[in-house]
Amino acid sequence: MTKDLFENIETTPKDVKARMDRGDQFLFVDVREPWEHQRAHIEGAKLIPLGQIPANFGALDVEGEVVLFCHHGMRSLDAAAWLRSQGVEGARSMTGGIERWALEIDPKIPRY
Repeated sequence: MTKDLFENIETTPKDVKARMDRGDQFLFVDVREPWEHQRAHIEGAKLIPLGQIPANFGALDVEGEVVLFCHHGMRSLDAAAWLRSQGVEGARSMTGGIERWALEIDPKIPRY
C-alpha cells in the first residue's frame, strides 16, 4: 500500500516562523510569479514559480524539508503534492500563503 501523499502536507506560518527562529534547516520556496514576488516577499525564500518546479526538480529533491508557499496556499499545495509524488517526502505547503504570513507574522509585508 502506498503512503498518503497528503498526510501532514501542510504547515502553518507560525510553525515556519518558529522553525526559522530556532535556526532549523529547510528549503523555503516561493512558487508565485516574479511580479508577485516583487510586490511582496518573505526574506530568505527562493523564488521558483509553480510552472518552473519540474525544470528545477534537482534543486528541490532534497533529504530535508521543503516548505513552499504562494499567495493563499493553493499553488503551493499543488507543488508539494507533485514533489511528494516524485519522491520528495519532506515537501510541505504553508497554509494561507504569504497572505496569512502578513496577517499573523509580519504586517509590514504588503497584501495584494
